[in-house]
Amino acid sequence: MKMPLAVMAIFFCRLSFAQPGIENHFKIYDARSRQITTIEQIAADCKEADVLFFGEEHDDSAGHYLEAAIFQSLYKLYGGKLALSMEMFETDCQLVLNEYLDGYISEDRFKKEARTWTNYKDYRPAVEFAKQNKLDVIAANPPRRYVNMVSRKGMRSLDSLPKASKKFLPPLPYDTLSGRYYEKFRGFMSGGSPGTNNPRIYYSQSLWDAGMSYSIYKYQKKNRDKKIFHLVGRFHSDEKIGTLAQLQNRKNGLKILNISCFPDVSFADPDWEKFSNLGDYIIMTDPELKKTF
Repeated sequence: MKMPLAVMAIFFCRLSFAQPGIENHFKIYDARSRQITTIEQIAADCKEADVLFFGEEHDDSAGHYLEAAIFQSLYKLYGGKLALSMEMFETDCQLVLNEYLDGYISEDRFKKEARTWTNYKDYRPAVEFAKQNKLDVIAANPPRRYVNMVSRKGMRSLDSLPKASKKFLPPLPYDTLSGRYYEKFRGFMSGGSPGTNNPRIYYSQSLWDAGMSYSIYKYQKKNRDKKIFHLVGRFHSDEKIGTLAQLQNRKNGLKILNISCFPDVSFADPDWEKFSNLGDYIIMTDPELKKTF
């Protein structure tokens, strides 16, 4: 299949964005076989999948390179039957995001009004690829102001919001996922800054998961023929819990695959007893590689 000129332009943009020789600083494994695999094979494995999660470390240079590469590989196989979903945009910014993708507003205006992350440069190649190839991008995350509201006042505080505000949230009350995810969160927060033992912090974390899962669910319900590639911090999807579990609960029949990508000194020879449960695919990157921020 010949690569369109627009695709080529973004492809070379991605290569110039990445650090030289970055291809030598990661290993891609199929966790089920515990063998080396490829970007192309991951894309091919998605033939029967509805959603592919890419769980990242937000400052991982190799991870961001791979997100763009996998997105492009998915496009080569599935073309316009593909959408990008992102934790990095909040639901109330969907209109601004659409206006940019459709060419109505400038990139500078888009970045200001969509409240892009300070490291937006890491996600720009994927967004630009979607723009050039007319692919939908889902602003998946609930607005941070409501997450903050829960951490200060609790879950039920959202009930008092006006109807116009609630349209940016998942249906209330939302699930808070007891069990493994709760224990993992408690372990992560133990010994942290003052206030982290407050249960409202966990409820605010759960709002992110419930919100992202609902954004993906809503889109998939209207676009059943499309595959969705979701970019998210890996805490939200490792072990197929968090956002991924919330999405599976919303529609049990969905076929979901997940990637866990992270730096580790054992990236060339992983300890499978530690890592095999994290995802369908494990991508280990070189911890010596320069971080993006």
